[in-house]
Amino acid sequence: MTDSATTPLIEAQGISKYFGQVIALQDISMRVSAGEVMCLLGDNGAGKSTLIKILSGVHQHDDGRLLMEGEEVKFTSPREALDRGIATVFQDLATIPLMSISRNFFLGREPTKGGGPFKRFDAATADRVTREEMHRIGIDVRDPSQPVGTLSGGERQSVAIARAVYFGAKVLILDEPTSALGVKEAAVVLRYIAQAKERNLGVIFITHNVHHAYPIGDRFTILNRGQSYGTFEKSEVTREEVVTMMAGGEEMDKLTAELEEFERSDRETERRGPNGGSHLADAFREDAEEIQHGEGREKA
Repeated sequence: MTDSATTPLIEAQGISKYFGQVIALQDISMRVSAGEVMCLLGDNGAGKSTLIKILSGVHQHDDGRLLMEGEEVKFTSPREALDRGIATVFQDLATIPLMSISRNFFLGREPTKGGGPFKRFDAATADRVTREEMHRIGIDVRDPSQPVGTLSGGERQSVAIARAVYFGAKVLILDEPTSALGVKEAAVVLRYIAQAKERNLGVIFITHNVHHAYPIGDRFTILNRGQSYGTFEKSEVTREEVVTMMAGGEEMDKLTAELEEFERSDRETERRGPNGGSHLADAFREDAEEIQHGEGREKA
């Protein structure tokens, strides 16, 4: 018998995924428990999207095990994952801009009133619940019937998050929720993530922005080209170490060496002074002299 207090809500054990001859993921392990924010980090092409599609039922893994509250599962559809309490907010938000906030909030699960041929959408209930749930996470919606497209990017993210929480999500997967947002809106979304954690949800926060992930994350799983560098507690790794692992150690070392060479070259140019500048500076100086001579000839 498993202990529900210590059993992760969702756990991947040695997950691999192949698309023909392409190895999209190889031997990836991670877990998230209730009241925890797990940050899944990696640069573009690291395999983050493939992994969350496996967790959310879009793809099925080829090797390894996927456990939900200690029970091995293999989701065959997103609906099956949603029914088990895994809600995924994808980067495009899956909202319909011209529909109202409340219709987007209840999309696919609309409350109704009446019966038989007289059954219809219960707009009053939808508006009331939407207003209450949005207020609970700190957003006052004056008119839930306004088009969701009139909201800011951060507010649209909040609609998707509040919807997932309202419908009983145990695990909330957020795919790059701050990638297209400004600084203030990103801070708003990070606040919602903290509130979801306080409600004892398990949150998987997918991003390539370490500066957004590090303040809010409890643990970090770092992917690079379909493989895992491992999972680290926040106390075990610094922000700079996370950046280095995301970029790949060798690539980062090479970039550092190149930047140091640029700085050395700049210092050498400054030391030589105006008469001993670089070839590029000489070229600019010659161009300027030609322009001046040309202007003088035109005036003459």
